[in-house]
Amino acid sequence: MEIDLMILVPLVAILGIIYHYLTKGNKYFHEKPIPSLATEPLFGSTRRLLLKQTAFTDFVINIYNKYPLVKVFGMIDTVTPMFVVRDPELIKKITVKDFEYFMNHRPVFGNNDDPHNTALFGKTLVSLNDQRWRDMRATLSPAFTGSKMRQMFELIVECSNNMAQYYKEQIRKNGVGSQEHEMKDVFTRYANDVIATCAFGIKVDSFKNTENDFYVNGKKMMAFNRPVVMFRMLGFRIMPKLMSKFNLDLFDREQRDFFSEIIKDTVRTRDANGIVRPDMVHLLMQARKGALKHQRETEEREEVKGFATVEESEVGQAQASKGLHHDPQYYPNPSKFDPERFSEENREKINPSTYLPFGIGPRNCIGSRFALMEVKAIVYYMLREFSFERTPNTQVPLRLAKGFAGMRSEKGVFVEFRPRKQTAH
Repeated sequence: MEIDLMILVPLVAILGIIYHYLTKGNKYFHEKPIPSLATEPLFGSTRRLLLKQTAFTDFVINIYNKYPLVKVFGMIDTVTPMFVVRDPELIKKITVKDFEYFMNHRPVFGNNDDPHNTALFGKTLVSLNDQRWRDMRATLSPAFTGSKMRQMFELIVECSNNMAQYYKEQIRKNGVGSQEHEMKDVFTRYANDVIATCAFGIKVDSFKNTENDFYVNGKKMMAFNRPVVMFRMLGFRIMPKLMSKFNLDLFDREQRDFFSEIIKDTVRTRDANGIVRPDMVHLLMQARKGALKHQRETEEREEVKGFATVEESEVGQAQASKGLHHDPQYYPNPSKFDPERFSEENREKINPSTYLPFGIGPRNCIGSRFALMEVKAIVYYMLREFSFERTPNTQVPLRLAKGFAGMRSEKGVFVEFRPRKQTAH
């Protein structure tokens, strides 16, 4: 009996400590002058999402509509208290006017404050905080100007034209008038080839060589719906510092090493042979050399972070962008596909704080120009060669997959490609 008690007492104590840690934030908003979502141990306010009972977009829209008359409300994301901001003016105030007090992101790829973070994306702009983020943003910004993006346009055009010509040739070879394709797969392969040539400095063709190493490893890395990845994501949400201490990463080591080695090999080869190619590797190599000329003594800044409010707070902030984008107050009939919303005459009517595809303020997406250029190029080349029609497999209305699947559809997006009749130019 004594042996049993010796085991039982510490076990109960440990379970009690774990339970306290997992639930201590659940009462955070009880005495705050704002409403908050109901909570449950471990899940916080996100049980339906974590258990894949609802799609991420539907989850955001539902919580956004929960309190239609308030500017901000509270929720618990697993164990972290979150302020959900649904008022455009307050979003602008937080992300622009008072940015210096709200500049840091919550940990996603390990401990953001650890300068030795080895996670694959641990030292990217998304992850860095305070002065380290400011220095990196200042270093990278010149590489993402309009003129620099235009230098890479030919690389994107080559990928876009290759894709259009590949599907056109497939239809001709098979002697059919049209072909059905699943668009998630189509655009994943296109994006893979664009990233390979523009970001990694290598050429791949994921249409002709469907199982090339770059595509296979990229697909594995982005498979966030795998149970092991879901478990790691939960770990980073609940205990990011502990995950970093054990050198755990959201991504598999195989993929992390694969992409890291590509970059290292490319940089070594170009340094040794003086190779210049108008891609992201070249721009970042230039940025690296420029940064060396303007090194600052960062140790003092690390000692005095400057933004005590953010450093000491364990509370996160979230802008319900999906909710804003589906709010009839800002976008009438929001679920309807209506390109005229963004026409020249209507564009000026849109409040910038209600449209956040690339974020807002100093921490907006630095690659937004590149992303738009990529989308516009492929839309042009595909519409030039094909018309698109529904098939019996096209899901109408489209439903999104449940859980943390982003914008992945439930059953795929099937579309028929029909070549246009060519006219003399």
